[in-house]
Amino acid sequence: MKIFCSRANPTTGSVEWLEEDEHYDYHQEIARSSYADMLHDKDRNVKYYQGIRVAVSRVKDRGQKALVLDIGTGTGLLSMMAVTAGADFCYAIEVFKPMADAAVKIVEKNGFSDKIKVINKHSTEVTIGPEGDMPCRANILVTELFDTELIGEGALPSYEHAHRHLVEENCEAVPHRATVYAQLVESRRMWSWNKLFPIHVQTSLGEQVIVPPVDLESCPGAPSVCDIQLNQVSPADFTVLSDVLPMFSIDFSKQVSSSAACHSRRFEPLTSGRAQVVLSWWDIEMDPEGKIKCTMAPFWAHSDPEEMQWRDHWMQCVYFLPQEEPVMQGSALYLVAHHDDYCVWYSLQRTSPEKNERVRQMRPVCDCQAHLLWNRPRFGEINDQDRTDRYVQALRTVLKPDSVCLCVSDGSLLSVLAHHLGVEQVFTVESSAASHKLLRKIFKANHLEDKINIIEKRPELLTNEDLQGRKVSLLLGEPFFTTSLLPWHNLYFWYVRTAVDQHLGPGAMVMPQAASLHAVVVEFRDLWRIRSPCGDCEGFDVHIMDDMIKRALDFRESREAEPHPLWEYPCRSLSEPWQILTFDFRQPVPLQPLCAEGTVELRRPGQSHAAVLWMEYHLTPECTLSTGLLEPADPEGGCCWNPHCKQAVYFFSPAPDPRALLGGPRTVSYAVEFHPDTGDIVMEFRHADTPD
Repeated sequence: MKIFCSRANPTTGSVEWLEEDEHYDYHQEIARSSYADMLHDKDRNVKYYQGIRVAVSRVKDRGQKALVLDIGTGTGLLSMMAVTAGADFCYAIEVFKPMADAAVKIVEKNGFSDKIKVINKHSTEVTIGPEGDMPCRANILVTELFDTELIGEGALPSYEHAHRHLVEENCEAVPHRATVYAQLVESRRMWSWNKLFPIHVQTSLGEQVIVPPVDLESCPGAPSVCDIQLNQVSPADFTVLSDVLPMFSIDFSKQVSSSAACHSRRFEPLTSGRAQVVLSWWDIEMDPEGKIKCTMAPFWAHSDPEEMQWRDHWMQCVYFLPQEEPVMQGSALYLVAHHDDYCVWYSLQRTSPEKNERVRQMRPVCDCQAHLLWNRPRFGEINDQDRTDRYVQALRTVLKPDSVCLCVSDGSLLSVLAHHLGVEQVFTVESSAASHKLLRKIFKANHLEDKINIIEKRPELLTNEDLQGRKVSLLLGEPFFTTSLLPWHNLYFWYVRTAVDQHLGPGAMVMPQAASLHAVVVEFRDLWRIRSPCGDCEGFDVHIMDDMIKRALDFRESREAEPHPLWEYPCRSLSEPWQILTFDFRQPVPLQPLCAEGTVELRRPGQSHAAVLWMEYHLTPECTLSTGLLEPADPEGGCCWNPHCKQAVYFFSPAPDPRALLGGPRTVSYAVEFHPDTGDIVMEFRHADTPD
């Protein structure tokens, strides 16, 4: 059956109705899930298997039947491990119906249907009794309910309910225990993801400084965790202020509470500095003795860095203190970890929390609007002084004292730059109430309330009255729009330029003047795993899961490129970068499609996993900003990516030919088409010798 779905088109700005399969949302969730990454996580799988064997043996040694409750079974892998380890029966709980259906098939394929019952419910809905889902309570609890923050997927409420209603008292649990660790650091780079720094603008009258409003400086920030591949942050980007501190542990074999709590650790700073950021991770011990451990520790805190397992479903956390605070070497402080049922946050205290009535118990909430409008990479982008200087340099070449400037980008400070550079009249369009309110605060803090006109409406709806009867001589954009997910979604600026054409005066300038779409073929060190079939996992056949993911990836949006911040995912370029399409913003959006096709030679040996795409914005003929590669690859193909932007990754299918490793000549063919009526960019990349 087909259904109609509404979609806000991020490129054209219009709302579209599309005909989709009734299971469209399910397929999207499967396609974008981490199932493949988890199945490829050898360290996780082996440690779980070892822990399950220990738990089953402990129950059997007591002369009891081993009855397993597996919450969040996914593929059924852990239940199959349990039966293989000697469990008498497993109840595998999976709330996501397509996944539960797949688990039934996988269990049957592996011959365990007589000992594993897949229950398609949330664990809190499972019933016990003769007519229930389970005849009695289980004595082994196996779960994998964790995210990068440990508790962000609702692990605490699920454990709390399971111990009260589904498992025996003092049951065996795999994992048995989790411990959360933290390390206090000073890091200008990471702090720039959370606060607005003063921005310096060099003008003919001297330096002007754009200062942040007071409430931006005092705001505790966004409540959500910043999860990243911490191993890709250079040690030069932060100064360690504390040892690694074990903050709190959770024993999963006993009753767990989801109530809010705080845990403090006294420490003496290793050096003096400004406390800004808490780096955090966790480990899980699969057995009561703690001999079987799976850790998320970054390389500098890992017991064996050479044997670290790469994974993307569990990373590390960056937390921002509500305010930066000076610390003195050797002067004792208390780092406090707070959590409720789903979130963790940190504070720094001068005295013991037991004696401090002001210890923050409530989850931090943004009250300045900025953290609601700008995500962490966007904060970093706005705080990038080099980037600001490039815009200033370009603006100087196109501005005139009598210029009338119209700025179109979400929550952008380009209008302030234009004013400080001497523009007579500046208008900025903000389509959301949040961005309108935020910019008003920034303008007021810089005494610009009466000097820059904010228009709160969609730019396509501008009227002559909005512009006070003036014609625009400079249309200005970064461009940046909060609805953009893929690099080319910011082509919305081109559609806006077309819509406001009637408001442009004779000889009006547009900046950027143009944009271009670029690509390079790469070999990933690790990211390829998220799209690689697993086939066999610890001796169990999971081809059904591979097929399920493949079918999900055949749906329209799943076939598109995926956004990834590639500074976190090392790769080597196998081809030279090349330009695919050019978009001329000086002219309205054309009526006919823009097309490009061809082949590119792979100049370096390696396994070609994907084509990476990005946009470059040509502010002026002499000044270009890249959202992708920032410099040519090194001799080995190492890439330096823009850390403020996500690049688009188009994974090759089928898997690349192993002959690529031999270094022989290989080519990749491509066909890319921009459809102006929908704003879509349709693309296909394939190895030139791959059959249709």
